[in-house]
Amino acid sequence: QVQLVESGGGLVQAGGSLRLSCAASGIIFSINTMAWYRQGPGKQRELVGYITSGGGTNYADSVKGRFTISRDNAKNTVYLQMNSLKPEDTAVYYCRLGTMTNYWGQGTQVTVSS
Repeated sequence: QVQLVESGGGLVQAGGSLRLSCAASGIIFSINTMAWYRQGPGKQRELVGYITSGGGTNYADSVKGRFTISRDNAKNTVYLQMNSLKPEDTAVYYCRLGTMTNYWGQGTQVTVSS
């Protein structure tokens, strides 16, 4: 049974940083691409970025240079380091197994105040 559990969300001022974690179980974590998505208020869910099994990363233009995705295969965990946060980054952040599966975490709220 696949489980993805996010943590690390919270309230932060603009310009601040947060690190989200997503712990995975029920999969062979190291061979899978892992992705982060977000859904802001009144918006559609969008891809933030992903990391491949080999460690390659890809990011949405809106977060390039500010967000970094990394993984620790020994801990079955993927991370989203968010720096220089802006109010428009306010959203529920979700991790997902790959970019095509129906396996999602429950989400964690990130609120950036101006």
